[in-house]
Amino acid sequence: MRDGPEHRSGRWSGRRRNRREPPPAAALPEPTGPSPVGTTDLHLVDTDREDLWFGGDRELMVTLWYPARGEVGRPSPYMTGAESEAVLAQPGYDHLPADTLTRVGTNARANVPPARTGEGFPLVVLSPGAGVSRTMMSSLGEELASHGFAVAGVDHRHEAAPVEFPDGLVTECGGCATGRWEDGAVNRAEDVAFLLDELERGEAWRWSHLVDTDRTGMVGHSWGGAATAQTLLTEDRVRAGLNLDGPYYPAQLQGEVDRPLALLANDQDRPWEGWDERWAGLTGWCQWIRITGSGHSTGLDRGVLMEQLGLRDTLTPQQWRAQFGDLPVDHGVRLVRTYAAAYFDHHLRGGEQPVLKDPAGVNPELVVVDPEAG
Repeated sequence: MRDGPEHRSGRWSGRRRNRREPPPAAALPEPTGPSPVGTTDLHLVDTDREDLWFGGDRELMVTLWYPARGEVGRPSPYMTGAESEAVLAQPGYDHLPADTLTRVGTNARANVPPARTGEGFPLVVLSPGAGVSRTMMSSLGEELASHGFAVAGVDHRHEAAPVEFPDGLVTECGGCATGRWEDGAVNRAEDVAFLLDELERGEAWRWSHLVDTDRTGMVGHSWGGAATAQTLLTEDRVRAGLNLDGPYYPAQLQGEVDRPLALLANDQDRPWEGWDERWAGLTGWCQWIRITGSGHSTGLDRGVLMEQLGLRDTLTPQQWRAQFGDLPVDHGVRLVRTYAAAYFDHHLRGGEQPVLKDPAGVNPELVVVDPEAG
């Protein structure tokens, strides 16, 4: 029986190891774009929609990254204190000080004014894998913001952990325990539509008017990849999607997708269900890339931080390879960031990007897959 997404999304987990002090320093790679980066967190409540998993109003925690007006203020913490403590209480990490992940070096400054823009910032929505918080996509968010995009990383309540909401810390992925992956992807597409509505109403963020929701793209990892395909089927404002090694369930295979959809697939000979079927129903721009030497979670922050914090051996070699492959983890992050920035520049702004025309010619690890060629 195939693993569910909760087994493949790459939550922080590991075997117990001996205590040692002090912990090494850890930091996200620097963005490569010309703009300094700002960030802010939003708590959004949809009072018109009941939470799929446990009832009550549907809630989201959202991190916005955006081009900032200047390099002022202190870098934003990577996680809240409660989130860091929850992660590091797990076996294998509990030798580290509880606040270690709040002190990870980031490249975004909290609540600083955005850069001035005449036409608004195109928006890219990030949807993480099952049980993984938006925080694990921070490097990608910072990179895209440095290239002129507004970026919204979404924690869908009861689908991500640990996440601190105003009413407390959520430490479990309750939705994961149900195995309702198809329903969850549909639910996330509705979350994205609600997020866009809130930004358009102008009440979610004081500078919401600077976000051009008519030029929206979406990146999803694992369960979030399924949600990306679903969103392209149901939300016209999302004009391009990028799936980071996620499946397609039956609801995501219904109908044609006439807008751009690309897949960055793992190189561990572990195809997800629905890949061939969804490919056959793509009538817009599409690309299927296998990243040589990659794993399921290549492109997320987790591998980089685990290596910097001396936590690599909390996973077995087989577990590490499944998650991060054989690539140096920082290089894997770089490949995903570079492709994503080029992808959305082209599809949301019309930029010419050689990596989309000849992926392997620009980065040899980006191998184009032609499923019709067998």
